[in-house]
Amino acid sequence: MIEITDLVKTFHQGSVNEVLALSGISLQVRKGDFITVIGSNGAGKSTLLNCLAGSYPIDSGHILIEDQDVSRWPEYKRATQISRVFQDPLLGTCGPLSIEQNLALANRRGKYHGLKRGVQRSDRELFRNQLSQLNLELESRLKDSVGLLSGGQRQALTLLMATLVKPKILLLDEHTAALDPKTALQVLKLTQQLIDDQHLTTLMVTHNMRQALQLGNRLIMLHAGRVILDVSGEEKAAMTVEDLLEQFYKVRGEEFVSDRMLLV
Repeated sequence: MIEITDLVKTFHQGSVNEVLALSGISLQVRKGDFITVIGSNGAGKSTLLNCLAGSYPIDSGHILIEDQDVSRWPEYKRATQISRVFQDPLLGTCGPLSIEQNLALANRRGKYHGLKRGVQRSDRELFRNQLSQLNLELESRLKDSVGLLSGGQRQALTLLMATLVKPKILLLDEHTAALDPKTALQVLKLTQQLIDDQHLTTLMVTHNMRQALQLGNRLIMLHAGRVILDVSGEEKAAMTVEDLLEQFYKVRGEEFVSDRMLLV
């Protein structure tokens, strides 16, 4: 499904602030994999997602999606195949537009728009059915501005929009980190439901190691721009938070103790 080979990304190249963010990462993702991605701050987690999505140009290496080399594709071209949900609930929706207008835009991803009206009657029926699964009563608020929604409601809507037209790849970049614990749990349950129902190939960055172990069928850990752990199946199911911490001991020593990533 996804084949990443010798991926290198450097920021501020040639300056005193040069940072090697990805150091020759190679990774194969099978169709239907739900991979949780963990690592300390600066390990390269978000950079990996941004390079995959085309937000950052890569220095070298290759990215293949279904055997097609997309390494040099611009972000807008990859967006026909890749959906993203960011940490900030404001980034995935347009606040001044209504709920139905936001959903209409999402429903036309990768399609020829033509000259028909923005929201059709058939669209509204689809949107109501899809919104009802959120259990947030948004199906009765189609005309409301998205800017009136709470952060949790807006993030749930963003997640629904990202999967309304089934993407080949779903990228989740700490998409519950800005939410309160109760709302974050609701959004995570919705995440699992949508991924399971559509069998989505997903990479989810998280700082929460318990979430990383509980969700998905596979877990990778990054450090200094490299994959230092890749577990799946029974091996992943048998792992504990303490096992993950032990991996940090091996590569970072005592310095990792103060890292925010360990707030589990």
